[in-house]
Amino acid sequence: MILGIRLYKEDNPTTASIVPIAFPLIAGAGTMTTLLSLRAEYEKINIIAAILINIVLVYGVLKVSGKIEKLLGANGLGIIRKIFGVILLAISVKLFAANVKGLFI
Repeated sequence: MILGIRLYKEDNPTTASIVPIAFPLIAGAGTMTTLLSLRAEYEKINIIAAILINIVLVYGVLKVSGKIEKLLGANGLGIIRKIFGVILLAISVKLFAANVKGLFI
């Protein structure tokens, strides 16, 4: 995402397929990892409130994703993809560093 390296081919498929966008976002492996790391630091009620707020925000973004795509265009989407790639990289480095430090202490 950050360096612009593509691991997949972008071509027109000969058959139609459906890709579930919301499922990995709401209940994917990253979400489960985040829940486990949050559970170590916060109370259950705070995590439940955050999940509910997140579900509402994700629903809103998915409902207006077509409008967002038209508004930003191809270049805007590329910029947003790189920004979120950097954010994702920062989160993963923080989780990795915290867990490695926990191994040696």
